[in-house]
Amino acid sequence: MIIKEYIAQTVGQALTKLLQEKNISTELSPAIKVEYPKEEKFGDYATPVAMECAKILRMSPIQIGEEIKQHINADVFDRIDVVKPGFINIFLSLPFLLQRLEEIVTVKDEYGKNKKSNPRKVNIEFVSANPTGPLNVVSARAAAVGDTLANLLAASGDTVHREFYVNDYGNQVLWLGKSVWIRYRQMLGEDVPFPEEGYHGEYVKDIAKYIHENFSQELSHINNEEEIINFCAQKAIEYNVASQKEDLDKFNVSFDTWFHESTLHHSGKVLDVFKYLESLGVIRDEDGKKVFVSTQFGDDKDRVVVRDDGRPTYLMADIAYHRTKIERGYDLIIDIWGPDHHGYIARLVGAMKAMGYDEKRFRILISQQVNLLMNGEAVKMSKRLGTFSTMRDLIEEIGTDVARYFFVMRSMDSHLDFDIDLAKRQSSENPVFYLQYAHARICSIFREAQNRGIEYKKIITNTEYFNNQETIALLKLMARFPEEVYDAASSFEPHRITVYCMRLAQAYHKFYTEHRVLTDNEDRTQSYLTLCDGVRIILKNALALLGVSAPERM
Repeated sequence: MIIKEYIAQTVGQALTKLLQEKNISTELSPAIKVEYPKEEKFGDYATPVAMECAKILRMSPIQIGEEIKQHINADVFDRIDVVKPGFINIFLSLPFLLQRLEEIVTVKDEYGKNKKSNPRKVNIEFVSANPTGPLNVVSARAAAVGDTLANLLAASGDTVHREFYVNDYGNQVLWLGKSVWIRYRQMLGEDVPFPEEGYHGEYVKDIAKYIHENFSQELSHINNEEEIINFCAQKAIEYNVASQKEDLDKFNVSFDTWFHESTLHHSGKVLDVFKYLESLGVIRDEDGKKVFVSTQFGDDKDRVVVRDDGRPTYLMADIAYHRTKIERGYDLIIDIWGPDHHGYIARLVGAMKAMGYDEKRFRILISQQVNLLMNGEAVKMSKRLGTFSTMRDLIEEIGTDVARYFFVMRSMDSHLDFDIDLAKRQSSENPVFYLQYAHARICSIFREAQNRGIEYKKIITNTEYFNNQETIALLKLMARFPEEVYDAASSFEPHRITVYCMRLAQAYHKFYTEHRVLTDNEDRTQSYLTLCDGVRIILKNALALLGVSAPERM
């Protein structure tokens, strides 16, 4: 149950009754907004609907709130307060909270998952790093954020398809092929200068060695240098994509589709889309170039889509690519792009609008820059020079669990200072250690109970032991988990789950400090074991959404 939705429904029904009594059309009823009050004294939930109905009902908000209150008959509420200037503050009852606890320990892994009557078919494209080298830490952030968001959308009832777009076409691929070919010749002892604009990373030498060990015979039969470079480029792309897949697998990230840009060009889809845009009258000529009039659709200037030599730009291919997503029947298309792509949004969305597609079907998110810190100093990153820290380096240094959590724990649209020293610290200062330790501690309680011969019975009937400040605070957080998942998915803010996890663990710590779980009192012991079980389940489920393990021992 998403409690906010239940409250909105309950208050909405009460408002409908009030409007009917006053002979006022129910069509005038506003949407019911349910919020979290800033202070606990103002309730667990609040709605300003009474103030929004003042003009309709020609009554004071306080009076409206009181009359709405009279029409509510719900056991889930401990009390309802109407306060100035007209907020309806709602407090949840202990019996309702215990019902949620019973649900948690019954459904276990399913708790937090929500069902939709009309689930959306969602395509989420993320990482999509150039296949010209290893994945770096910016790509790692996109991988963690994108995969977590995909998990959240799936948990919220949508059908989710993960996609990686391989940019295996154009000048960058040509320069990769040239770089590999020169390193290949140097490896064989030739004195060949390496171009400044080439790819300087050590991985290029690894690719040259790979080609020499596996394809030297095939390469020796190619006499044309252009064909040789294309051959080297093709094998380099294959090598790098395989390496990227391996890194992502270690990061617990997998994709349903690896979509290659080159297929768009070879199939003629890029040309087809260009001709379609041309037929719509949104392409103009400019000094031999073909220009999309994107200013007509919200962009700050028109954009070249075909160069004066006839070659399509990256934008043209991207338009064709996103059109395939529409053709594949997705209701919602999400792209997670890097920090240097913000200005690209308007031109792509503009092209979709030009073709008559609803822009609400497209959601482009920006995953901002990562500042990698070691010993308090920033680690320099330069992909072309090969002096960057790779995703693989990071995983080997701190592990998948910590890396994934750290990348998600801040909003993706803000810069992230990634403190490696903190990430490696085995203490409560490290949020991952703190959360995993909380889960392991609960598991140890159950092992100790078993050693004492205590059989866990999931008893919740006696409310006496739950009726205290620490336990109620914990129960309220536990009941909120399904809506936290839903809200994080709806707002495209996966970091909200990390915030929730910390609040839950802190609330559990307060409970554990104040209340002994294993005692001579069977009712008390069973009550608190059930509570602990609920927390353990939620921690495990929440960490799973983040792609983080929940160890039973530490």
